[in-house]
Amino acid sequence: MYVDVIIVLILLAVVVFLFRKFSSFVYAVAIIDIFLRILTFIRDNSVPELKSLIGKYFPESIAAIIGNYSSGIFYTILMWIYVIIFAIFLGYITKYFIKKRK
Repeated sequence: MYVDVIIVLILLAVVVFLFRKFSSFVYAVAIIDIFLRILTFIRDNSVPELKSLIGKYFPESIAAIIGNYSSGIFYTILMWIYVIIFAIFLGYITKYFIKKRK
């Protein structure tokens, strides 16, 4: 079923409707992806009951969702958008640490 896509779309919709800034969208994508990757780590290093629960309802990452539901040139375009969003996120984080240092 499409539980993984529904979860990510709901989270992104909440962020877009509440904050309405591009930077908040970038932060939301990064936070959701990091959260999914932490859940994947917990799934891989935990008890079998928790492993099956997390494995059933949560995808590995946003890149895994893109890979599951697209292919070909559309997949390539979406993955480049994903990489660009993370590059922008890296720029925001770097800018924040440079400002904080001064």
